[in-house]
Amino acid sequence: MIIRTALTALGIATFAAGSALAAVPAGEAAQLGTTLTPTGAEKAGNKDGTIPEWTGGLTTVPAKYAKGSTKRIDPFADDKPRLVITGKDVAAHADKLTEGTKELLKRHPTMRVDVYPTHRPVYFPARVVENTKKNATAAKLIDDGLGTENVLPGYPFPIPKSGYEVMWNHLLNYRGLGFNAKFDSWSVDASGRPTLASTGEATYAWPNVDAKKTGFIKETDPFWYVKFQYLGPARRNGEALLIWDSANPLKQGRRAWLYLPGQRRVRLAPDVAYDTPNPGSGGANTYDDSSVFNGAMDRFDFKLVGKKEMIVPYGNYKLTYGSKAADATTPSHLNPDLVRWELHRVWVVEATLKPGKRHIYQKRVFYIDEDSWVAVASDQYDARGQLYRSGFSLSSFSYDAPAMWVDTQLFYDFTAGMYTVLGLTGEYQGIKYLSELPPDSFWSPEQLAGTGVR
Repeated sequence: MIIRTALTALGIATFAAGSALAAVPAGEAAQLGTTLTPTGAEKAGNKDGTIPEWTGGLTTVPAKYAKGSTKRIDPFADDKPRLVITGKDVAAHADKLTEGTKELLKRHPTMRVDVYPTHRPVYFPARVVENTKKNATAAKLIDDGLGTENVLPGYPFPIPKSGYEVMWNHLLNYRGLGFNAKFDSWSVDASGRPTLASTGEATYAWPNVDAKKTGFIKETDPFWYVKFQYLGPARRNGEALLIWDSANPLKQGRRAWLYLPGQRRVRLAPDVAYDTPNPGSGGANTYDDSSVFNGAMDRFDFKLVGKKEMIVPYGNYKLTYGSKAADATTPSHLNPDLVRWELHRVWVVEATLKPGKRHIYQKRVFYIDEDSWVAVASDQYDARGQLYRSGFSLSSFSYDAPAMWVDTQLFYDFTAGMYTVLGLTGEYQGIKYLSELPPDSFWSPEQLAGTGVR
């Protein structure tokens, strides 16, 4: 197990004082592209050989992939599990399993973790790489970590020194210019009965990475748009939701609008944030659980624990592109036949609720993949300190984009004994990446009513 201490006493004291913090000096930034990948991961493999060296990523698409197809074939389909973990094996692998994974294995005899050979396919466009190198010596945290400045479109803190820097890398992680996908989300209750939570069409966009834009990301400009148009179940048909997130929530908080066909009007939706239950998941997760974490960081203190080798979901092409909901939604847990796990190095960040702040979670632990800066798993604890929920991003690398797909997600509620899987696209057209941003009018609340009318 690899643990890297990432916070010094001086750094903590300075950060607590609320000063702006620069990332790293030029000498340290010189590691990018040498001992580190261009975006900050360790280039070398591990000593056991179970994590390979990063050699540039999967830059050649599989021969069987049809150019332009929105359904991506699995480039590692011929792999066989090198390890299978069941409830009987938890103790032997405990140091490499999240608390949520261990709880699932202990609770359910039918649960297992099929660990496949590790691949490191992630790479990024040249512009992201170039900007990340510039960010390493220029980007700063401001407002006690809640905002950033001097950030170009790329990863702001490729050599992180605090939990806030790691989480900003996650929030600003490169996922392409945007995408459009039709999806299903299903909830499975404690009796094992699956229920359709939502069917919809989602459009995501990251205007900050548009090649037409230059200069630093402005604090008040949106860096993320998302628009949902719900088609099912019948009671939700016609609903629509629009969200804008900006780079500094203290200067410009989340803006959200909701269209309800029964009211026939668009209204502001300030509660679409933090710990408000997400109806799109049947209430099994909060709005800020989506993508494992999203939104403002002002309710928690984020501490960087270090880096570890962990077994996490990775390379889940089969589940996202080729699976039917009826096959995936088995009782108690997602069908283990459809989930691929791999050993990866992850940054571990522990978030503790600030005094005087409110949230249903007292503590959260996030696991951030070193190659993509995507949050691949999380554990959430209640006010008693007991494990309450766990989340997983069932990610796969879209080698043609190139971008990481993270929006097939899985959330377990251990108190209610239920789980929800979001973002299944296998029964639809797949995932289409955007080559250009939709016009500004597409993201306007005024247009939301027109798209949601039934």
